[in-house]
Amino acid sequence: MCGIVAYIGKKQAYPILIKGLQRLEYRGYDSAGIALSNGHLNIYKKKGKVADLEAFVKDKDVHGHVGIGHTRWATHGKPDDLNAHPHTGSNGRIVLIHNGIIENYAVIKSALAKLGHTFSSETDTEVLAHLIEEVQRRENLPVEEAVRQALTQAHGAYAIVVMDREDPGKLVAARKSSPLLLGIGKDEFLVASDATPIVEYTKKVVYLNDEEIATITLDGQMTVKTLRNEETTPTIHQIELEIEQIEKGGYAHFMLKEIFEQPTTVAECMRGRMNADEGWMRLGGMSEYKMRMLNADRFIILGCGTSWHAGMIAEYLFEELARLPVEVEYASEFRYRHPVVRERDVVLAISQSGETADTFAALELAKEAGALTYGIVNVVGSSIARLTHSGSYIHVGPEIGVASTKAFTGQVTMLTMMALVLGYERGYLPKSQYQKLVQELAQIPSKIDQLLNSCQEKVAYIAGEFKDASNALYLGRGYNFPVALEGALKLKEISYIHAEGYPAAEMKHGPIALIDENMPVFVIATNLSAYDKIVSNIQEVKARKGVVIALVTEGDEVIKRIADHTIEIPATEEPFTPLLSVIPLQLLAYHIALLRGCNVDQPRNLAKSVTVE
Repeated sequence: MCGIVAYIGKKQAYPILIKGLQRLEYRGYDSAGIALSNGHLNIYKKKGKVADLEAFVKDKDVHGHVGIGHTRWATHGKPDDLNAHPHTGSNGRIVLIHNGIIENYAVIKSALAKLGHTFSSETDTEVLAHLIEEVQRRENLPVEEAVRQALTQAHGAYAIVVMDREDPGKLVAARKSSPLLLGIGKDEFLVASDATPIVEYTKKVVYLNDEEIATITLDGQMTVKTLRNEETTPTIHQIELEIEQIEKGGYAHFMLKEIFEQPTTVAECMRGRMNADEGWMRLGGMSEYKMRMLNADRFIILGCGTSWHAGMIAEYLFEELARLPVEVEYASEFRYRHPVVRERDVVLAISQSGETADTFAALELAKEAGALTYGIVNVVGSSIARLTHSGSYIHVGPEIGVASTKAFTGQVTMLTMMALVLGYERGYLPKSQYQKLVQELAQIPSKIDQLLNSCQEKVAYIAGEFKDASNALYLGRGYNFPVALEGALKLKEISYIHAEGYPAAEMKHGPIALIDENMPVFVIATNLSAYDKIVSNIQEVKARKGVVIALVTEGDEVIKRIADHTIEIPATEEPFTPLLSVIPLQLLAYHIALLRGCNVDQPRNLAKSVTVE
């Protein structure tokens, strides 16, 4: 869960590395470091943000046409200067940055210690640097061959870039179960964890596959080999990402920008896939496997965090609209409990980054069992997109804020379209109802825009009222129970207020004991199918002096009379209410975090792309 950037070419590397690290900081921000080659090797690293590293190197030599940079989210070893990357071997010749976990590092470390190696950090990465050094020293190998042989002994996940002090015109990059891209520019190469540091310089990229090792040189040569020493011909892809998409565009924070992008991103997710006037919807990723999906025994949906919440909404959608049995699983638990997966199952994986390690590993298990695997991801060319049989991109653009917003609504939009297609094709949705729902779904982007414009002032006021709360409860029913979970997660993630989401009816089975005049209770009360029940739940909270903030449908006067605060959302069909009800909850978490002085885009202890298990 770290950011990697490297450069080799005719330009000065330092400005490219620093800008790249700033763009990758959402992936990790415990510490940062760089190594630069300029006849000799300079390594600078510092605990804290990239800005702390910049301040540290202000008066130092940062010249060089070859360099590597890293921003860290700690796994092995606490965040400090010693554990920051890059790491070197004993003699300082090999310099290494790494994302992932070397699972057998303790065994390797013990063996190397017996050979006289001493270690200065607590990291598994330093052990890998020493291993490469030992292999190189013992057999007098070029750095790329030393890396290859060392990696045959390392078990786990890695994306690495290696420099050799004695061979300064060369970088070696390798990956296994952790993303790594090569950018191919004019007389230059870049290496990065994702496309954000690359797009300013080139749109041509190579996605390294598992157990591939790339060697790139200052004279413009690139060679890619497998761990088995077989040379491969890499495929060059054209990335569609634009530089404007990864800038704040005048907003104070990426999270706020991404919240306000949702009218556009939801529309982009639908674009080319539906026609409201003609009443049809088509998903290209489903076409090849349509019959297998229509006749599936069940759908198993995998996700982590926000993606898991999107999957829970899909369970309601698929079961109600298509009458398909669905199980929603935490990807991190699925693979460890010997799950029953059959050939007639469809395993649907949801991941913004397409690199979530637990989800990827669970998918591999499902694929081995013969199930059809389908990915709902945002990042084109990501590991999950390449592993699955088929899938659909949500096309919401890069999401930089660690707390997911537009990716969630993009995922829910895509899952809603899938449910509508499956329901109609399976004969459970009559044509008239199907077309009505397609037409209403097409109105959701404009209704999100309307909601963002109408609720800002109210949400900001409510945030001021509850910014000092210690705990909060979020309640919802049906389609909006997962939204309650998502609202609570957003508040926890960025404001550090303890919050829990519950099905409203379950409040009586425990959480009601916590309710008093200091407990804000956020109730999503937009479900017509359970409206009277939700009103009763609100009255139960009020009877215990709880403070109720209710999300209601426009024009609702009943709940307005009994709740302390209400936020109105535009009326829509009940299956589509999550796409609207989540918007004020995202804004509320943002404003509360801001009032509490929290780092909205980079909350403590969290990283955007969880590429380690």
